[in-house]
Amino acid sequence: MGHAHDHSHPEGRSADRRALGLALILTTGFAGAEVVGGLLTGSLALLADAGHMLSDSLSLALALGAMWLAGRPATAVRTFGLKRAEILAALFNGVTLVAISVWIFIEAYRRLQDPPEVLGGWLLVVAVLGLLVNLAAAAILMRSEGESLNKSAAFRHVLADLAGSVGVIISAVVILLTGWRYVDPLISVGIGLLVVGSSWSILRDATRILLEEAPPGLDADQVGRRLAQEPGVAEVHDLHIWTITSGFPALAAHVLVGRDDDCHAVRRRLEAMLHDDFGIDHTTLQVDHAGNGGLIELAMPQQRQAPRTRPRGTPAVIRRL
Repeated sequence: MGHAHDHSHPEGRSADRRALGLALILTTGFAGAEVVGGLLTGSLALLADAGHMLSDSLSLALALGAMWLAGRPATAVRTFGLKRAEILAALFNGVTLVAISVWIFIEAYRRLQDPPEVLGGWLLVVAVLGLLVNLAAAAILMRSEGESLNKSAAFRHVLADLAGSVGVIISAVVILLTGWRYVDPLISVGIGLLVVGSSWSILRDATRILLEEAPPGLDADQVGRRLAQEPGVAEVHDLHIWTITSGFPALAAHVLVGRDDDCHAVRRRLEAMLHDDFGIDHTTLQVDHAGNGGLIELAMPQQRQAPRTRPRGTPAVIRRL
């Protein structure tokens, strides 16, 4: 049985932590000002943007906490440590984005029935300041060298809030020039749609990792065939490929080699190939000699005869041709 363990990226994680910390200071410092501004001006668009910025602060704080947990060492109980804390944080951030958008839609519908007066001048001032804060936070996160789904979720929060600030500025300008009060709840609906859109990919990717799907861009069938083509490999089965956390793909498989082949040499070659060709560093390969009489294989005959009907990701028996 072989293991390759080269999946830590301390410099990238450190860059993520610094970027998230700076962005948290910026968003938290301005969120309260937007809440006060929204209440004083009577603007739902500004309150919607303030609510999203508050969720930004929560998501950034949660992302930082999850990153700290993910860096904790493994134990006998948690053999992978708490690395998936980052994925859970990303999932929670995606859900909060959806909840915020639902609140925006409900409040916008209510205000469309009777749009309140909005102080366009103050609304414009606060919205421009919010835009500058969000631009600074987005720039900090973009310059970070690290990359993870956790940081990506926080970045989507900031981008959606950036778009929200632009929407509030448009609302303020229209109110100042025309006095049309319906623009404020209508802009709020647009902000809500942007928030929903930004949540989709985060929820999708977090769910894929938690359901242990193969990483995007990695085809388990292709990897299995590539393993079976290596010299000395007679058969590959029980192949599983999944993601522990962002940037940490893992693979496990049972490999049979010829009677006269060196199991350890074959395993080392397979590990090197998986690293070089597929970027998989964490591998668990059980390598045995074929036909040693110690293997009991349970498989439905029709699965071998009609592999196209097998759902993607289901372990298959792959023999060298």
